[in-house]
Amino acid sequence: MTAPPETGGGLLALVGGHVATNDAGRSEHGPGHLVVEGQRIVAVGAGPLPAQYREASVVDASGCLITPGLVNTHHHLYQWITRGAAVDGTLFEWLQTLYPVWAGLDVGLTTTAATGALAWLARSGCTTTTDHHYVFPAQGGDLLGAEIAAARRVGLRFHPTRGSMDLGVSAGGLPPDDVVEDVDAILAASEAAILTHHDPSADSMLRIALAPCSPFSVTAGLLTASAELARRYGVRLHTHLAESTDEDDYCREHFGRTPVEHLDSLGWLGPDVWFAHAVHLDDASIARMAATGTSVAHCPSSNARLGAGIARARDLRAAGVAVGLGVDGAASNEASSLWEEMRHALLFARARGGPQALGVRDALDMATMGGARVLGRQDEIGSLEVGKLADVAVWRIDGLGHADVADPVAALVLGGPPPLELLLVNGRRVVESDAVLGVDADELAAEVAAASRELWARAGQAR
Repeated sequence: MTAPPETGGGLLALVGGHVATNDAGRSEHGPGHLVVEGQRIVAVGAGPLPAQYREASVVDASGCLITPGLVNTHHHLYQWITRGAAVDGTLFEWLQTLYPVWAGLDVGLTTTAATGALAWLARSGCTTTTDHHYVFPAQGGDLLGAEIAAARRVGLRFHPTRGSMDLGVSAGGLPPDDVVEDVDAILAASEAAILTHHDPSADSMLRIALAPCSPFSVTAGLLTASAELARRYGVRLHTHLAESTDEDDYCREHFGRTPVEHLDSLGWLGPDVWFAHAVHLDDASIARMAATGTSVAHCPSSNARLGAGIARARDLRAAGVAVGLGVDGAASNEASSLWEEMRHALLFARARGGPQALGVRDALDMATMGGARVLGRQDEIGSLEVGKLADVAVWRIDGLGHADVADPVAALVLGGPPPLELLLVNGRRVVESDAVLGVDADELAAEVAAASRELWARAGQAR
């Protein structure tokens, strides 16, 4: 493997590119400059580099678009080694196919899967990512610790969640009994995850949240106890909600309520909560989420891949709900590109609501500041402003695929995937010229393929 990313330090200046700051006024500078010192942005503006920064190390960003790094608000990293299964199934059919396979996860397999998934996310311009890991086989080892180590290796800002399931099929849930855990064990592991890993500091690279999996895989008791524990320690809460009509039917049959009404009755709405998917929401649910400050991770590609529907992104944003973007698990979004989520969010919103439903800069905002708001980090990341953390993506848009697009932001959002010239996370170089610096891509690809074969073999299926 190659050496890990170089630590940020000194002055680094990006000059000559079109700078889309995504600040409150959506200021843009073309050509412009951006200067980083250590972990933070110290200057951004139009024109050439100011004289006081002449000692900076200069990166010529001519022909490039400079944006905030993209923020991924929902993922399942372990699924990187189970892609391409149940490709024509519904959500419930897909889950029932894969639950028995995921029961074979251990530290080694999870490390390989997470490293592959994180490296690919970095290639798509992602600087901050969440992860929702909720499968903890009894003999699997420290799977949360494994993915945290993988994120350190790749160099991304990481918000993993300690997920959980306690409602097996014998008790009326969807997952097999052998992949659920005891409530007391879940709560003990959740508290240990917070105490061991959570860093609440302003420049944190690692924050923990708690994430019982879904209404059809966890009990009301676990949801209530997890919320109490999270709020005791001041960490955020996350779960899947309203992803499919099957889930809506399940909630009405078992609880006599919509998914949002069910979670609301358990104290699971508020500014410290974000839901993944939120596809099947009525007007009352959207209004209630807006009133309580509850956020959404919109996952358009995964929802389309599973035929689950498309979230009402325009209506959610219009109501005042913070909406970020999520890749979702690699097994339901084999592309796993956060850049693609930005494009799909725009196209699907327009397919549903017409050409004014979402603008190209709205899509960029969802991929950056929208995600930052979902994670409670809008004062630190999500825009290119003096004092903010230096999470920056530099996209090359002067090649054949983009050079004639008049609007640089439209080139990024509507064009094909542009080469990623540079990715900075906390001031550190993580990607250069489309290559992730902390990994050998060919070697990692071979490791991923071997890990996938091993996991499927453990489930008694040859791949």
